[in-house]
Amino acid sequence: MNSYQPPLTLTPTMLALVAQISEQVGRLSARHESTLTPQLRRGNRIRTIQASLAIENNTLSIEQVTAVLDGRRVLGLPREIQEVRNAFAAYEAMSGWQPASRAHLLQAHGVLMLGLIDDAGQLRRAGVGIYREERLVHMAPPPSRVSTLVDDLLSWLSSTDLHPLLASCVFHYEFEFIHPFADGNGRMGRLWQTLILSLWRPVLAWLPVETVIREKQDAYYAALSAADQQTEATPFVEFMLQALHQALLDSSESDQVSDQVSDQVSDQVARLLHVLDGSIALKTGELMQHLQLVHRPTFRNNYLTPALAAGLIEMTDPDSPRSPVQKYRLTAQGATWVGNN
Repeated sequence: MNSYQPPLTLTPTMLALVAQISEQVGRLSARHESTLTPQLRRGNRIRTIQASLAIENNTLSIEQVTAVLDGRRVLGLPREIQEVRNAFAAYEAMSGWQPASRAHLLQAHGVLMLGLIDDAGQLRRAGVGIYREERLVHMAPPPSRVSTLVDDLLSWLSSTDLHPLLASCVFHYEFEFIHPFADGNGRMGRLWQTLILSLWRPVLAWLPVETVIREKQDAYYAALSAADQQTEATPFVEFMLQALHQALLDSSESDQVSDQVSDQVSDQVARLLHVLDGSIALKTGELMQHLQLVHRPTFRNNYLTPALAAGLIEMTDPDSPRSPVQKYRLTAQGATWVGNN
């Protein structure tokens, strides 16, 4: 039996958040059982990858990440493009991994850091310190201890009685404390927490909690530092539970907006949105041709103008609305509606 127990003090805040999150996840699972379409899953995954890499100073936008994964050419640093491809491959392979398996942990790191570092998929063999603005904030354990610490942590994970919400947060902190790899520890910790949570509730595989962490990046690092100072995971666990809670609230609000928009979309606007689905942008004439329309006022009054007014489509050149080369494309809200319908 594993004797290692990561230090943790259960607090009323934690217990309240676990109860609230469990209730939110139950509602989300029921709602998404039939509505979490491949398009929505892909959209959430892209948001997850972009945010997780942005925390590590990757500069690619949501649009650029989407273009990379669609196989389109992107003007960006080759390393950043490789990071996106690797992260997508890792998240896609996630369902085949067991979180307590050392072999799977190394395999995941190999996928995530392929072509980025020489020792992808291998535990570090050198000392490492974590710096923020040239200030040392964490000195990781020496390399001679890394293998044993990783095995102890994985053994604890396989046998702990803690609620999966708590266990996933504790693992995330302990993993970052050990810093088992030469690079990629932050994105690995976030990936592995998602894997742990997805085995508890599958819908959480698609929850982009990384977007909340990205928005609260300073607080994320502050929670890690506070846990180091207190020599227990408690401050970090509270932070991560709050981030999960916020991500679920954001997801619920997004669904409500989608439901409201669905109620307002006419049959004509729906046809227009489906024509634009999968297209980068189309001109008026191209849209009319796809819709088999010849009367321009009918197209403008019944299709184009209502879709623009509802925020479901947008102009590629809004500063010149009457431009002869004007095109139209789906907004994020429009893409969400298409994904749900």
